Amino acid sequence: MTIATTSHIAPLDHAAAEPFYRQIYDRFRSAIGSGLLKPGDRIPSARALTRELGLARGTIEAAYSLLAAEGYIQARGQAGTVVTPDLKLRTPVASARLQSHSGTPATSFRPDSILPFQMGLPALDAFPRKIWARLGARCVRAMQPADMVHPSVYGLQGLRTEIAAYLQVSRGIDCSPSQVFVTSGYRHTLELIVHALLKAGDRVWLEDPGYPPTRELLGHMHMAAVPVPVDREGMIVSEGLKRAPRARAAVVTPGHQSPLCVSLSLPRRLTLLDWATRNGAWIVEDDYDGEYRYVSRPLPALKSLDRDGRVLYAGTFSKVLFPGIRLAYLVVPEALVETFEQISQTLAAGSPQLIQAIVTAFITEGHFARHVQRMRKLYAERRKATAEGLESVLGNRVRIDPQPGGMHLILRLQGRKSDRQLVARMRKEGLYAEALTDWTMAGEGASALLLNFTNVDSRGSAENLAKRILKLL
Repeated sequence: MTIATTSHIAPLDHAAAEPFYRQIYDRFRSAIGSGLLKPGDRIPSARALTRELGLARGTIEAAYSLLAAEGYIQARGQAGTVVTPDLKLRTPVASARLQSHSGTPATSFRPDSILPFQMGLPALDAFPRKIWARLGARCVRAMQPADMVHPSVYGLQGLRTEIAAYLQVSRGIDCSPSQVFVTSGYRHTLELIVHALLKAGDRVWLEDPGYPPTRELLGHMHMAAVPVPVDREGMIVSEGLKRAPRARAAVVTPGHQSPLCVSLSLPRRLTLLDWATRNGAWIVEDDYDGEYRYVSRPLPALKSLDRDGRVLYAGTFSKVLFPGIRLAYLVVPEALVETFEQISQTLAAGSPQLIQAIVTAFITEGHFARHVQRMRKLYAERRKATAEGLESVLGNRVRIDPQPGGMHLILRLQGRKSDRQLVARMRKEGLYAEALTDWTMAGEGASALLLNFTNVDSRGSAENLAKRILKLL
């Protein structure tokens, strides 16, 4: 039970025409209607509120009497006055800003829910929580006063060392720990890059379709996004050269293009690197789930081909561990280390040292490598089971794209169906999906659903979920 204070009501307006008792009544009713005060919460006594507001007790009692008469509050004798326990309130109308331009619920791209097919979530049921808890307890017991001060804005040195070693082996990236900067997520990573290397008005190539938060963040920072189409070989670099040859940067997802999951071909990788070198441009490589490739070994990173220091490599622990730790990392060219140290001193707050210490131990003791191997095998199985389950129920109503890797499926809707409308219906029924058209710059194109398969544990579960989608079709 919450005990209300005067902070739950807005200040009284001494210049208003409304009497004080009515203002108090309106403010309590508003707090109850908005959910700030919940059924069963205790509110201040008339005597206490009289002292707080400096009003006559009769004024407070008049407001409380009106609230009680309308059923909002109940007096409980010595137990005080509470918001009516079984009070039924009408659900407030959703704010207009929570709706997209199409009238369907807007996508946050960072939902705090766990829904079937929810994008961006690894297999939460398969995470080694006991090992994590043991390492966490050990790190807490080992804490010293030096571990309790402000964390380094560059990242824990031990974690930077482990990341550099991991990237050398798994992604072919030759870097030193000083080139690794620990961030609180992809948005933070991109923000550091823009502040360090770009200026307002600079043109930036973006994949189309591509990850919506990238263009949103660049827009807020007054960058000019240049949409570059994607085909089966990834970003069509020749189109970028036609549309904006003097662009200052390109943001790409070469391992698994987001969201189409195709890989950037070697000829295009080389052309992109050549363009950046000749024009003094920068390439941001977003390798958000490069570990998860199922038809062959993970591809080397684009950064591994960078001989002229033009690629900034962005990785994350959100997909391989879990989003709640809010840890990502950025590898910058050697020549930019000092620049990024300076910008980090200004913009970065530093990630919690305890979490960084746990991740460091998780990597050092070999749990990270084993976890990635297990997840690669598990995801291959779940991807196959989910695709088969969906196809068996939805039949010719959808077509599932063949993909070499990634953590989601692309369901192409057959016929003239709106992916946005279907997504809105699915959300109302407790199913998550994202509309492919929301990932395009113009909000147009072929209708398709983006569905994460990592938390679908069997073909049977997939079939049951598909039956719910079928009803909505």
